[in-house]
Amino acid sequence: MTVPVLVSVNVGLPKDVAWQGKTVRTGVWKHPAAGPQMVRRLNIDGDGQGDLAGHGGEQRAVLVYQLDSYRHWQEHFGWHDVGYGQFGENLTVDGMPDDQVCIGDRYRIGDAEFEVTQPRVTCYRVGLRLGQPELPALLVSHHRPGFYMRVLAEGRVQAGDPIVKTAAGPGGLSVADTDALLYLPGRDPAKLRTALQIPALSPGWQGSFRDLMSAPGGGPAAGAPADRPAWPAFRKLRVAKVVRENETVASIYLAAADGGPLPPAKAGQYLTLRVGGAGSPAPVRSYSMSSAPDAGVYRISVKREPHGVASGYLNRDLRQGALLEVAAPRGEFVLGDDTGPILLISAGIGVTPVLSMLHQLAADHSERDIWWLYGARGPGQHPFAAEAHALLASLPHASEHVFYSAATPAQRRRAGATAGRITKDALAALAIPVSASAYLCGPASFICQLQAALPELGIDSSRIHTELFGALAPINPGLTGQRRQPPHQPAGAPGTGPQVTFARSGLSTRFGDDWHNVLDLADACDVPTRWSCRTGVCHTCVTSLLSGDIGYAPDPLEPPPAGQVLICCARPATDIVLDM
Repeated sequence: MTVPVLVSVNVGLPKDVAWQGKTVRTGVWKHPAAGPQMVRRLNIDGDGQGDLAGHGGEQRAVLVYQLDSYRHWQEHFGWHDVGYGQFGENLTVDGMPDDQVCIGDRYRIGDAEFEVTQPRVTCYRVGLRLGQPELPALLVSHHRPGFYMRVLAEGRVQAGDPIVKTAAGPGGLSVADTDALLYLPGRDPAKLRTALQIPALSPGWQGSFRDLMSAPGGGPAAGAPADRPAWPAFRKLRVAKVVRENETVASIYLAAADGGPLPPAKAGQYLTLRVGGAGSPAPVRSYSMSSAPDAGVYRISVKREPHGVASGYLNRDLRQGALLEVAAPRGEFVLGDDTGPILLISAGIGVTPVLSMLHQLAADHSERDIWWLYGARGPGQHPFAAEAHALLASLPHASEHVFYSAATPAQRRRAGATAGRITKDALAALAIPVSASAYLCGPASFICQLQAALPELGIDSSRIHTELFGALAPINPGLTGQRRQPPHQPAGAPGTGPQVTFARSGLSTRFGDDWHNVLDLADACDVPTRWSCRTGVCHTCVTSLLSGDIGYAPDPLEPPPAGQVLICCARPATDIVLDM
């Protein structure tokens, strides 16, 4: 039996690289280092990673790639004279193929000892390094990802060192099989259970596999909404009535056009409306429901913004009997099924989804310890005050705490309100229960402050749930110097293809020949995006498709769930509306 050997030790420090008009900080450029090299717990001397969220650290201290895979890609692409380290690996090896090396295997190389922890993370930067954007998908589909090891014992290694296997990982799950479990369809539940029994598997991959085990059908997109929308695309709903809540907020009651009941929603979900009367193209906006989830009709409550085209029309011009195009209830900011204390904390118009939750708790005659905390400038900006008070009075273990930041003492006294805002100090003074689950909705600054304050007061961050009205926070690994600006029309001549509407960002534009996919268009418009591989592998970019049809180029390795789309390889076949 041939003993595996270390062919090359490769190191390189992170550097800035130009890419698609942006700057990427990356450590994927590695080059062979001559002579003995010192391997330490977190790195090899002279080496570094540009994105520690996805690479590096104790579990990913050393990246390994196989000489036979070099030969495979040279033949596949017709490459010649490809130097070692080109795949971003620290150790180029011969005799350790991905379909034979197993998670938890241990090896001695030179003076150092290692343990295999996970496959390579699929990332666009390896394609950037080699000029092959599709490479992240190919590494998975060809079962040649490479793998990471953690350092059990520090020591020196050098090219030519033999690689001695000192222990076999429990379960015998190969690197290639582990990679396929996460990224490819047809996953074996027995192998998922095996993976979760391997102590050496990195915590990140363990978490992904736990999510897959709990997802319906073991599907790829744990974290995406498990339930399909109640109806596809948009349907017309009739405005049953419009109720003025205060000077700036109006509630719109929506019923089925045929008079039948509407499907129940979940407490905390939102509706997306295409507001045809407000302009051309029709603006698309999302509004949280403020009614009981199974009321038979849907109620949204819209605050009129100073320059809001859609909110202005809905507040000022909409009349009973009108028809609105509405997408089915969606959203993951929903009331959980635990039984412990609950904090419903909101400010301004952020009251709407937590009010829906309060309706649900009242309908269930909940015995939970319920804390209702609401902040506004004063009584004139406090919609649903009487409604919330009545619901809380019907619950046996509910308490109400209202904060007015700009009200007179008399106004505060009449409302039973406290002066000031909802802050960490205010919450500490109330002695909120640290075992509570918290649901927060309001302006971004309000949510950010409380997200930081609640853990400091003892509430586990995993029990803090938030809803923001705008676009989701971007995930753009490696990009540096990004100056965020509001979404805008792309530069250059307008496209002539299907219309693409980014609902959360309030932008519609036509697809054009300048973009390979919807993600490219979103980038050109500065619409916040979430991605990693950019080749249809990792599902980081999965987005709800509210209406329309798309095609894929290339096809993703595993399709997303129904009603979802992978924007990194999707092209619009018709006009589409995306929840981003």
